[in-house]
Amino acid sequence: MTIHRSAQRVWISKQAYDRLQRELATLRRSCLAPNDGGEDRADDIQRWQARIQEIHDLLVDVTIGQDPPDDGIAEPGMVLTIRYDDTGEVETFLLGLRGAEPGDLEVYSVQSPLGAALEGARPGERRTYAMPNGAQLTVTLLQAVPYGIHTGAA
Repeated sequence: MTIHRSAQRVWISKQAYDRLQRELATLRRSCLAPNDGGEDRADDIQRWQARIQEIHDLLVDVTIGQDPPDDGIAEPGMVLTIRYDDTGEVETFLLGLRGAEPGDLEVYSVQSPLGAALEGARPGERRTYAMPNGAQLTVTLLQAVPYGIHTGAA
């Protein structure tokens, strides 16, 4: 079986990268720690090793904290504000590495249906994507700003 990875690098904030590195170090120490006689040690080690592999896979090909240009184009590392055309609901989220970013800002990856549809969009552009249930949704990109500018870190 051949696994094909996306040639596109994944964007992750410096804070999320540091958090994942700390988690990785803690998990590795846990795997190497002497057995305290607990019966579930083998299960714990297997779970920790799976998480170590997951983090390693996430961090293999990432761009760390380098904001994309402030050109309004939707791409990884940008905070996007969109409007769902059928309801008028507005949502703001980071296009980045899902599950890695701290805080209350929602994150969608470019591999998600919404992220894939929006990648490369400019403000005012409408994009349609398929939901897992087959329904088609249309959204309009209202704004795209680099994560650092959105958080005030730039």
